[in-house]
Amino acid sequence: MGLHNTSHPGKAGLEELVPSRYAVRIGEIDVLVVSDGVLPLPTEMLGHNADPAARAAWLGDMFLPADAFDWSLNVVLVRSGDRTILIDAGLGLDPNLNLPRAGQLVKRLDSAGIDLASVTDVVLTHLHMDHIGGLLVDGVKDRLRPDLQIHVSAAEVKFWESPDFTHVHMPQGFPDALKATAKRFMEEYRSHLRQFDEQYEVAPGVVVRRTGGHTPGHSVVRLASGGDRLTFAGDAVFAVGFDHPDWYNGFEHDPEEAARVRVRLLTELAATGEQLVATHLPFPSVGRVAVDGDVFRWVPAFWDY
Repeated sequence: MGLHNTSHPGKAGLEELVPSRYAVRIGEIDVLVVSDGVLPLPTEMLGHNADPAARAAWLGDMFLPADAFDWSLNVVLVRSGDRTILIDAGLGLDPNLNLPRAGQLVKRLDSAGIDLASVTDVVLTHLHMDHIGGLLVDGVKDRLRPDLQIHVSAAEVKFWESPDFTHVHMPQGFPDALKATAKRFMEEYRSHLRQFDEQYEVAPGVVVRRTGGHTPGHSVVRLASGGDRLTFAGDAVFAVGFDHPDWYNGFEHDPEEAARVRVRLLTELAATGEQLVATHLPFPSVGRVAVDGDVFRWVPAFWDY
């Protein structure tokens, strides 16, 4: 059964009067983009090295509020061959952060009729809490397969043994929360980890590749089948990064390298014409990249009904 056939009527509350999942087919690979909700953050996080007036102008041009706005949180579920692969796991539920509109992944997978026990693999682009927290929600581990394999780069695991936060620009409380969540995740799931160095094929046509930059082990996932391609870019690309790829995001541990990674990736995607999904682009985050002079242009896909 394809992922696009898994939805069923349910008791949707008022919070579900917005779309929260979107299906795409890449050759023989089924892809489901799932919204984990939204994360309100200061707009300064979009480009803390940018001139404030330039940042304000970009926000105005995009009809976004000047001080804070909601970042999308997107997760991808993939079926290739006999493997069902969850790419990132959302924020989960951290009561200390008071983020009630995030951490929706488990509920939305349930509403899509997707059993957590069917997931054979998890690929983590990196170990920030908005990518691993869903695995730490009470009861989730008990619903997962005992032979679950979690794929993450070896450089990422090593980084979180003694993480460096000297180059980030985060709101108060986030560094401690990130460290605590990564530590708890390693304690809970270390035996499930399958570490790779630079690249690993998780399933036919599903390849995870380390890019570094955002974190030393940050990775992207490329899906390829039957001439179709889609890249899940994790946190390598943010909405402002098309117009201003040199602006530093506040969560980047090596912002200079992250900017270089962003430019390389966007240049590659523009050349191939393949589809792009990223964690923090507006849901469903499916589109393509075009070159526009010295910068890039985001071309959202027309929704396929």
